[in-house]
Amino acid sequence: MSFLILVKHSLPVIDPKVPAAYWELSDKGRQRCIPLAAALAVYHPGRVITSREPKAIETGQIVASRLNLPCTPVGDLHEHRRLTLPFASRPEFEAGIAQFFAEPDQLVLGEETAVQAATRFGQAIRALIAHFPQETLILISHGTVISLFYQYVLEADPFPLWRKLGLPAYLVFSLPELDLIEIVAEPAVGD
Repeated sequence: MSFLILVKHSLPVIDPKVPAAYWELSDKGRQRCIPLAAALAVYHPGRVITSREPKAIETGQIVASRLNLPCTPVGDLHEHRRLTLPFASRPEFEAGIAQFFAEPDQLVLGEETAVQAATRFGQAIRALIAHFPQETLILISHGTVISLFYQYVLEADPFPLWRKLGLPAYLVFSLPELDLIEIVAEPAVGD
């Protein structure tokens, strides 16, 4: 049996002066990748694929190294585009994300609507599944687009999932059916 494992990257260094798309992992975030890799090993993955954002690449490289797998960054797995969004408090940011999910066709946050982000991310995932049809894939990406994919596949409200996904966290789907097998919102992180 093959699986699609969507992983939200590990804990970054939060720098309010730099867009989140450029953040790198913190030391604690790097440490959290070790138990993450151990937890993912039970699915016998064939490869690790990441978005091109530094925090996702670094999470993927650590996991891949621990599992002795190839790790490849690819386009279109990045987070919802919001490079021009100023840094906000957690309550302000959560309110913006709630509106983003509630008004998916409207440009309410950043430079991409929820529909645009979901379409881009979903097409990238479908292409990867088609390219590696017999493999279990670990895709290291980001909370908002993972929540949008969850909404698309399960026709479920994405906001509660988005709120509970830790750093890191993961969802496991069966392939090719895309049945949800497991959500691990707060894996053992060892810190």
